Amino acid sequence: MNALLKAAVLSAATLSAGLSATSATAADYTIDTKGAHAFVQFKIKHLGYSWLLGRFNNFEGNFSYDAAKPETSEIEVIIDTTSIDSNHAERDKHLKGKDFLNVAKYPKASFKSTRYIPADGTSGTMEGIFTLHGVTKEIAFPVTKIGEGKDPWGGYRVGFEGKTVLKLSDYGIVYDLGPASADVEIELFVEGIRQ
Repeated sequence: MNALLKAAVLSAATLSAGLSATSATAADYTIDTKGAHAFVQFKIKHLGYSWLLGRFNNFEGNFSYDAAKPETSEIEVIIDTTSIDSNHAERDKHLKGKDFLNVAKYPKASFKSTRYIPADGTSGTMEGIFTLHGVTKEIAFPVTKIGEGKDPWGGYRVGFEGKTVLKLSDYGIVYDLGPASADVEIELFVEGIRQ
């Protein structure tokens, strides 16, 4: 739910990191949300008996990376928390309310990277500032580059994935769903179009 993020959003955020590429110079990318080639998804246990899955339908962002200097990679993502979608209208209404995201007061979540730490040519750790439900915290999560190359329309794309776990109470979301539901998993799948 508040999985937003993660993110999130953020970030995805994730995307900026992957960093082995055929291009040897820094490039700027726009996250391809228009073509629906990027996703911010969440997963949280329901009472400890099963999983509740969902996503944020609307978000936007940009990133840059240099394959020769992956440590200079950067990303920024903004998530529209009002776009939360758990495939159940009444539940979504509850998630948008004061018990959870309180979207009337906090309609956006955001992630802005502060550092990328490469592990190898395709993976590493993205660190940054994540804001959700009016609370800002430093987070870090692993990211992996999925692939890159020319697309059929004359452009150039690169994609990343990342996953992190957030404790809801860290962001002021304290509605009691039981101990099994204290944390939410956020997954980011991001495809960027080179500008």
